Amino acid sequence: MPRIIDMQEGRRLLAAKRAFHNWTSRFHEDLGPDTLLGDLSLKTLSFLAQGRDSGAFYLYDLIMRLKNLGSGFEFHELDSKNKMAVMDIHLFLLDRIRFECMKRLGWLESYPGEDLALMDLVVQFDRLAPGLQARIPLLSPNHPEYPRFAEATAFDREGVIRRLIPRLVKKMGDYADIL
Repeated sequence: MPRIIDMQEGRRLLAAKRAFHNWTSRFHEDLGPDTLLGDLSLKTLSFLAQGRDSGAFYLYDLIMRLKNLGSGFEFHELDSKNKMAVMDIHLFLLDRIRFECMKRLGWLESYPGEDLALMDLVVQFDRLAPGLQARIPLLSPNHPEYPRFAEATAFDREGVIRRLIPRLVKKMGDYADIL
């Protein structure tokens, strides 16, 4: 008996298949409309967290396909307004990816948006990003920087987290070499 698929769910499935096409080829992971950053392998996260050109391409590709702007190969051909919009989402996703890496390493207890699907972070960026960006990830009490984090103002807490990024990128680069 044929399975009945809700039209909206069918559109989400098709959008995910189109958006994750290059990701599936590159990362060999099962990706769909409900995929969370927490579902990605450490190898994939390590690659993306580096923020290098090849990792940026896969994020641009995902964003552009979900926003119906073409593929990541066409990023440099976008008009300046669309290019800036893609870059804003890219930087937002890069933060979430790095926060997920920090969580896997035990540096963070949690981060804003970890319970949201990757696809939704892109498609609903304009609605979700302001609220998520206004909240600060929660540093683990076991992290050596926790006393500084605990004593800091809300504004300075974000700085404590952001100062961890260079160390994280190096550590993820080491993981990428091993994996």
